[in-house]
Amino acid sequence: KVYPEKTAKRRAKHLNVHQAGKSDCGVKSNIKSIPGVMTIRGCAYAGSKGVVWGPIKDMVHISHGPVGCGQYSWGSRRNYYVGTTGIDSFVTLQFTSDFQEKDIVFGGDKKLDKILDEIQELFPLNNGITIQSECPVGLIGDDIEAVSRAKSKEYGGKTIVPVRCEGFRGVSQSLGHHIANDAVRDWIFGHIEAEGKPKFEPTPYDVAIIGDYNIGGDAWSSRILLEEMGLRVIAQWSGDGSLAELEATPKAKLNILHCYRSMN
Repeated sequence: KVYPEKTAKRRAKHLNVHQAGKSDCGVKSNIKSIPGVMTIRGCAYAGSKGVVWGPIKDMVHISHGPVGCGQYSWGSRRNYYVGTTGIDSFVTLQFTSDFQEKDIVFGGDKKLDKILDEIQELFPLNNGITIQSECPVGLIGDDIEAVSRAKSKEYGGKTIVPVRCEGFRGVSQSLGHHIANDAVRDWIFGHIEAEGKPKFEPTPYDVAIIGDYNIGGDAWSSRILLEEMGLRVIAQWSGDGSLAELEATPKAKLNILHCYRSMN
């Protein structure tokens, strides 16, 4: 009764009483997120930034958009990792471009260009950067791919990955997982033969653990068991993961899949 009329009409679809003999109670769910409206469930951005990309420890992951999404997704998952936070590992830090109204009106590419420069200066040991786009970036049509290519070239071929994971793209965070994985395929696997990269020396026993996020150290346990069997784990995705391990993955003889819902 206290809702405004428009909101009450929408919310009425989310609560109903189940009646005997009916197959369901008529609740309306599984609909796309509304940009700018906080939702109790995950969105495509949450799936990409919070699950797949966020645990890659030696890359900086920018929440590109208003500060709220980055803050809401910050520190909510206990992805364990080995490294020195703020030096060569960045999982528990939050990086945001903090969109304001003028960025919505005039575009945020200049701000993105600036934040990339700041990250390079403040965190010189980062091995790569991802741009996790929030709803406004897709709504106003910013060309984050062009910025990524230009800055990568400016930094001598550094890996910079634009991820089109705007929250409104999917009805849940699951689509965000797949968008993130497609970005790995297109922006990591497609550039691994670049000059200056160390040559990978394969063995017949190379395996990759994918779809494991080391929530509480579980990926470490799996890795120890596999290595005691005589296998060589060349990558784990993405808990305690690194850019080098992402790049090594196509060389594996076998992919061991933990969670298909989060990994292609």
